Amino acid sequence: MSSDVSRVSSVGGSEVLECGKDRRFRTGAGFTLVELLVVIAIIGVLVGLLLPAVQAAREAARRMSCSNNLRQVGLAAQNYHSAYKRFPAGYVSFPTSTGVAPASVAMDPVTWDAGPGWGWGAGLLPFLEATALNDQLRMEEPIWAMSNEAAIAARVPTYLCPSAVGGDAAFDVRDEVGNALQFNGRGVRLGRSHYVASHGQESCWGECGSAATGIVFTNIYKSETKLVPIDGDAGRVADGPFFRNSKTRFRDVLDGTSNTIFFGEHTSSLSDKTWVGVVPGAFTHPRYDSPENGPDAAATLTLVHAGPSGGELDITGFPIIHPVNFPTYHVGQMVSDHPGGGMVAFGDGSVRFVSDFVDLFLWAEMSSMNESEVIDWEKL
Repeated sequence: MSSDVSRVSSVGGSEVLECGKDRRFRTGAGFTLVELLVVIAIIGVLVGLLLPAVQAAREAARRMSCSNNLRQVGLAAQNYHSAYKRFPAGYVSFPTSTGVAPASVAMDPVTWDAGPGWGWGAGLLPFLEATALNDQLRMEEPIWAMSNEAAIAARVPTYLCPSAVGGDAAFDVRDEVGNALQFNGRGVRLGRSHYVASHGQESCWGECGSAATGIVFTNIYKSETKLVPIDGDAGRVADGPFFRNSKTRFRDVLDGTSNTIFFGEHTSSLSDKTWVGVVPGAFTHPRYDSPENGPDAAATLTLVHAGPSGGELDITGFPIIHPVNFPTYHVGQMVSDHPGGGMVAFGDGSVRFVSDFVDLFLWAEMSSMNESEVIDWEKL
C-alpha cells in the first residue's frame, strides 16, 4: 500500500485517521485578510454609533444630578427664609455710607467691600445637611481669619456640578494683577462652587464704593436710564434678589418668585467661584480670553448678573444682555458645561434648563425681581 494512503486504526475504541507523511490536507477554514478588515471596520462603526449614546446617557445623568443640586439650594433658601424671615445676603460686608470702617474688616478703598464677607452659600449650609461644616465656621470672624483657614477650603458636594470640567478643588484668592492675596502674611484658599446667585440685570461691583452716583436702566426696551445715588448701598442699583448686605424677602420679589431667577451655574473652566463669600481686595480672573471678559471685582466670587447694566449698549445701540453661555464669557455671567444651555433655580424652588438661544429680553426679565416686566414663556 502506498505511503500516502490514509489508514484507520483503533485507539481506545475510537477510530483515528492517520495520514502518510506525503499526504496534503486542510486543518480547517480561517479568516482571510479582507474578511478580517471588514470585521474590524464593522466593529469600528458600531463603536462609533454606541459611544455618542453612552456619552449622552452619562450627560443626562450628570444633568439630572446638577438639577437636583440646584433644587436643594433653592429649597434651602426657602427654609432659610422661613427661619430668618428673609433670604441670605449675597455677602455680608461692614456697612458704610462714607467709606470709613475699622481696620479689622480690611475695607477695600475702591469697592468698599469689607469683612466679614460671608456669602449666601455659607448661610445655607445648615439647610443643606452640612451642619458639621457650619459649626466649624467662626462667622463672627472675617473669612480670612486663621480660625477659619481649614473650614473655608472644604468641598461641599451640593455646590458642585458633575458636568463642570474646570475642577472642584479649593483655589487661591488673587488680587487684581493675579498675585495671591494675603492677610497677615497668609494666603486665602476658598472652597469651590459651580453655582452662583443672581444680582439681577444690573451689576454693582467695583462701582458701588466710592462712586457717589450710578447709572441704571429704567426701561431696557427703550434703553432709558437714570442716575441714582449709591453711597455704598448696592441695593440702590441691584434689581435681583442677592447683593451686598441684601435682606430680600418674599414680598420684595414683586415679579413673583416663579418668574425670578435666584441661582444658576458658572463653570470653573471659565473662572473661580466659591460658596464661602467675598474677600475684600480680591479679583475674579477668567481662565481664557474673549473680547469682553477680564478680571472683575470681588463680588463676582459669588454673584453674577444678566445685563443690561449701567446703561451699557453694544455698537448697534442694543442693551448688553448675556444669558447662559453667551459668547462674551464674562466672569460675571452664568456659564454651563451642559450641552445646549444651563440650569437655573427660581425663587419658588423650581429648576429649569435654559437654552443657549433663549430670547435676550426674556432672560433679562427673568433675572430682575421688581421691574414689572411681563414674561412671555413661549420665548423660553
